[in-house]
This record gives sequence, C-alpha cells and structure tokens, in this order.
Amino acid sequence: MKVPRCSADDPIDDIAASLDEAGCVVVTDALKSETRSDFIGELDPYLQAAYVDTTDNPESFYAGHTRRVVGLIARSKAVEQLVLHPTSTGLCDRWLGPGAEFGYQLHVSAAISVGPGAREQILHREEDSFTFFPLPRPKLVLASMWAMADFRADNGGTRLVPGSHRWPADREPTSSEIVQAEMPAGSVLFWAGGTLHGGGENRSEDWRYGAILTYSLGWLRQEENQYLAVPPELSETLSPDLRKIIGHGMYRALGAYDPRLYQEFAGSSGHD
Repeated sequence: MKVPRCSADDPIDDIAASLDEAGCVVVTDALKSETRSDFIGELDPYLQAAYVDTTDNPESFYAGHTRRVVGLIARSKAVEQLVLHPTSTGLCDRWLGPGAEFGYQLHVSAAISVGPGAREQILHREEDSFTFFPLPRPKLVLASMWAMADFRADNGGTRLVPGSHRWPADREPTSSEIVQAEMPAGSVLFWAGGTLHGGGENRSEDWRYGAILTYSLGWLRQEENQYLAVPPELSETLSPDLRKIIGHGMYRALGAYDPRLYQEFAGSSGHD
C-alpha cells in the first residue's frame, strides 16, 4: 500500500477517508511560501544553536546527525498558521472529535532537521505512551509533519507502514510493507497515532527539514508540557483559538485553576 496523496483544495472528507483507510496521507500545496519562509526564519537561530550528536548510538530512539527544537509556540509566530491550519483542524475534528467531546489539544511541537549520515529511526507509534490501551488502540492522537524542504527517499523522508493503525500487537511489518513519504516543500504528511513510522536514513548531502505537530484528545496528558513550554505571560498574548488548542482551558472539570493566582503572584515579589 502506498501513501495516499491529496491536495489542500480537495474536500476534507476525501482527505479524511484516505487517512482512515491507509493511516496516513500527504496533502500538497498546504503551506504558503511566505508562511514557510517566516517559520524558517524564526526557527533558524534556535536550530543553528541546537546540539548535534555526531557519535550516534544505534540503540538510541533518536538518531544522531539531527537538530531538534521543541516549544514552537513560544519560538515562532508563524507556527500558529500550521497548528490551526484548516486541513489540520478539519482532520482533527473527524479523527479525534468523536472521542473528544470537549475538544483536542496540541500534543507535541518540534522542528526537526535531519542531516547527512543520519540513520533510520526505530519504527514506533505516536500513541505508545498510552500503554493502558491494547493495540489497536482507540483514536488518541493525530500527527502531522510539515515539509519545510523537499522530503525525498534519499534525504530521510518519513518511513511509514500504511494500514498498521489497525494491526494487533503481535504483527510486525515486512520490509515490503514499509514505504517512504516523498513530498515537496509546503506539503504536510498526516498519520494516525497508531501508524508505525520513523524518520528515514539521510543518504544525501542535504538537511531534511520538517516541523512535527501532533494532536491528542483533550483528556489525555500532553507529551509536550505546554504549561511550562508557554509561559503564562506569553500565553496571554496568544489568540483565543491558539490558547485553547495548547490546553489553556478546561475539559469538563480537568484543568481547573484560579486565574487570581496569576494576579496575586504578579503583584508580589514571590514567596515570603
């Protein structure tokens, strides 16, 4: 099975149907070049300063020769247009909506630049933290990877196992079932939280640059702690939609807090 391809202009129900069938889908022409340039410019100082492990441990989950920067909400204004992109929210509404009566949330945000010599990442599922649920799990997470540069087979395009979001725990993929998502810059790859995937080997001389944004049901613990990644004084400046999706709200009784605490703390010099 190949990775289905759609256009951002296609009906969202058609894109969702491809995602449901294969557990993954590439959507082309999703990001304006201006937004991509803004995002790249805002994140470049952080990526250039990021640590690069050149002594890769083959047993490590994260491959070496790679730059990673997290906490994108606090580091980029342009990322809001990715997080709240109509295709992303449209798929979240359809994929996560039935299990999230009071909404879904941003689960992970990271800029990832895979350098020459990077090995294949271990195949995994975005939902592997939630071991309470047996495989195949309910729809807990929806993931996306935005192509800031072309994704090719030789520069580490994401490896996926289409259909594996429905597999039982004892099924392992064969080499013929693993495919790579190739897509031009400005595209976005979506995959179900239960789909086996991992970064590809970079055999080229280019850095393969993408931004991963994942979403989860609003009643789950977020993998990236947005309450620490986004300081309160910054969260107050965000749009209401962005604040809501990073989890600064309530899901039924979950997430309750007293907003007066911020005012009281801000008006004092700290703890006596």
